[in-house]
Amino acid sequence: MDQSYAVFLLLGVVLVLIDGQLIYHSGKGYMNRAYGDPEAAASMTRLATVLFHLVVLGLLALVSIISVNTGDPVKDVVVKLGVTLLLLALVHAVTMMILGRIRDRQIQQQLADEMAEEHRQFEERQRLDDHRPETKVDPLSIKTIS
Repeated sequence: MDQSYAVFLLLGVVLVLIDGQLIYHSGKGYMNRAYGDPEAAASMTRLATVLFHLVVLGLLALVSIISVNTGDPVKDVVVKLGVTLLLLALVHAVTMMILGRIRDRQIQQQLADEMAEEHRQFEERQRLDDHRPETKVDPLSIKTIS
């Protein structure tokens, strides 16, 4: 195996793993507010991170077989790493958008649930108020102090 190929793969995998860990650890904190449950937030973030790793490692594998011939093996690796970094940035941005949408949907669902609960409580109070006997006051029976 060509040494520059191995160096490229090693550097590429290290970059993907570092970025994936950054996404996972930052994403957990970001998702905690939306879920309120640290386990649910970690689980959703873990799923998004696995997807991120699979996509970027697949792209890395594809970039690794592209032939670049600058005449210098070091420059070949640098060109491939540059392409890999651009792809990594793109997939990182898409992953952040996905986590943001998941978080927004979760917050919207929580707000909808809270509003539904408040409406249910309001309806219950109205129902109880409607069944309460009304006490009518005769204006002539009110005594005034003179």
